[in-house]
Amino acid sequence: MQKLLTLLILGAIVCANELTPRDFDTYLKQFDLQERKNMKVRTVDMLTLVERGEAIVIDIRFAKEYEAWHMPFMKNIPLNELPNRLDELPKDKLIITACPHNDRSNLARIYLTMKGYNVKYLNDGLLKTADYLRGEYAMEFIEELETLKK
Repeated sequence: MQKLLTLLILGAIVCANELTPRDFDTYLKQFDLQERKNMKVRTVDMLTLVERGEAIVIDIRFAKEYEAWHMPFMKNIPLNELPNRLDELPKDKLIITACPHNDRSNLARIYLTMKGYNVKYLNDGLLKTADYLRGEYAMEFIEELETLKK
């Protein structure tokens, strides 16, 4: 756990050293209970935001992981490719970062936050989302997405 926290902090410091809209020191000084709540989203809320066209989900797993299984409504941008692919992300929508648990997705959230994006991470992870999207609800969700595209 301490290694993950160190990685998160180091990643954010690296981001803050670039030309970014936010600096990490300011972010930490302003961090409060509301920000803690705002930084994450549950599966059911994420699906609603995607259905409404208000958010996109970025699966930040490595390409090989994504190839093994993925959800077609998510865009794959591996964490290590994120700095070179920022132009693929809209500034006018909420970006939700996702991975099976939430370690990499939270690291991606911090990075994108420092870059000025509106970002949350999927708190209950891709495994919970896969479990949630079974049977009838999966069909309903895909139908809603197809309606939105028209």
